[in-house]
Amino acid sequence: MPPDDTGLPAESWRWTEQTWRGHVDAVRAGRQLVPDRWPGEARVAVALSFDSDHETIPLRDGETSPGRLAQGEYGARVGAARILDLLARHRVPATFFMPAVSALLHPEEARAYTRDGHELAVHGWIHERNMLLGRDDERELTARALDTLETLTGQRPVGIRTPSWDFSDSTLDIMLELGFAYDSSLMADDEPYEILAGGSPTGLVEIPVDWIRDDAPYFTMDRYGSVRPHSRPRDVLEIWTDEFDAAYRDGGVFQLTLHPHVIGHRSRLVALRELLDHISAHADVWFATHAQLADAARTVLSGPTASRSVPDAPEHTP
Repeated sequence: MPPDDTGLPAESWRWTEQTWRGHVDAVRAGRQLVPDRWPGEARVAVALSFDSDHETIPLRDGETSPGRLAQGEYGARVGAARILDLLARHRVPATFFMPAVSALLHPEEARAYTRDGHELAVHGWIHERNMLLGRDDERELTARALDTLETLTGQRPVGIRTPSWDFSDSTLDIMLELGFAYDSSLMADDEPYEILAGGSPTGLVEIPVDWIRDDAPYFTMDRYGSVRPHSRPRDVLEIWTDEFDAAYRDGGVFQLTLHPHVIGHRSRLVALRELLDHISAHADVWFATHAQLADAARTVLSGPTASRSVPDAPEHTP
């Protein structure tokens, strides 16, 4: 088979071991960061996050039609307020990752997040594709986003989620240079871990994500493409419930990534409400922002390396 028919770069099969190991080891998962108990002697940590992309997805791609922009505007006009109300009723803190352009378009929304006790974190400038940027441009946009969110809210973000969960060759260095305490873009574990750079510890905490704990793959709609919603909200609720139940048994972390313009629709918000009802019915649950979770995870770095023992989960009847 010709090399260019494999779906890989034509030269990859010629790579030396040093080359392919270099790519693999550039950004790698280090020590798992799960304490014996979470704050308040909780058994499980629950970290909800919302990516408030709004209009930045079409703007990033140069799409300026009112129809595409309105699809994103729904998140700011309707979805975000519904989410804040739901979180307030359950007394649950969350982390909102917001592109700076989205925050500039909706400054009162950005301020509402922090005013209500939630965390506001960096999610790029205009949801740019950082894989297509040079190092200087990526750093400038990340720094500008960081400064913009601080100016709007008076609080400097400590966390970052890269747009589209992508890492360029420069992304990790930029995060470390700008002083971020944690990232939430990678997928090497169910639990928080320390990021390694070339095999060396960085001190940067990773709060991993995954597509199965993200609303977009289940519900996204592209009118002219092949992307179509393919899941009933209650089917997705079952997946997320199973994910939480397993995290509870393990004494680990249940992390969820949602989008106001996706989850904010009525039938989908029902699923989120029922998920929160299910989680809240359990004892020993710690709801945390991603920054709080990263702080708790970081305590493991100065502790012993012995393996962790988790007691059996108590019987639970919904």
